[in-house]
Amino acid sequence: MFTGIVQELGVVTAVTRGRQADRLRIRAPKTSEGLALGESVAVNGVCLSAVHVRRDALEFETIPETRRRTTLGGLRVGHTVNLERSLNLTDRLNGHLVLGHVDGLGQVVRAGGAEAGLTIRAERELAGLLVPKGPITIDGVSLTLGPEISVTGFGVYLIPETLKRTTLGRLKAGDRVNLEVDYVAKLLAQFVRQRYNIGNLKATRRR
Repeated sequence: MFTGIVQELGVVTAVTRGRQADRLRIRAPKTSEGLALGESVAVNGVCLSAVHVRRDALEFETIPETRRRTTLGGLRVGHTVNLERSLNLTDRLNGHLVLGHVDGLGQVVRAGGAEAGLTIRAERELAGLLVPKGPITIDGVSLTLGPEISVTGFGVYLIPETLKRTTLGRLKAGDRVNLEVDYVAKLLAQFVRQRYNIGNLKATRRR
């Protein structure tokens, strides 16, 4: 489990394609320090297990399902990624509860502008689980939703510190991002669907 507070910006140094899994090597001196083999690390919001730990780098394996459902399949040498180690029970929860299980992909419609922020296009099913000022995770970064939520997507505002410490300040229109919605919202939606025997909740327009 994670909080969505990025601890380090890692740099992809190698991508090895395999029949069953690809292997990513990421230079991450801060994250690799003291990390044990098999520990979980959120890479752009995707929970991965470290399969090799070096002094200043980590290696991970990604299976085809992960590459289809996240942006990790598009990583190349030189790309920068958001990294966060998993929580200890004694850690402070500074962001919100994040599982590292991507719910869907979003696409950047607008980045920057007069007010630093992002407008993201998302699937209706995901947009229907969002509430103004509620939590959202974008590429592993815990953020608070703005009031601009509709059936097609949402908006967030970014402070300078977030732009400096994460990859979000580098996004541009057309880029794809990993999205994870609030876990409590997903549980409530599942309960309502099962309790009342209905299909996926549809998003309603909110302005």
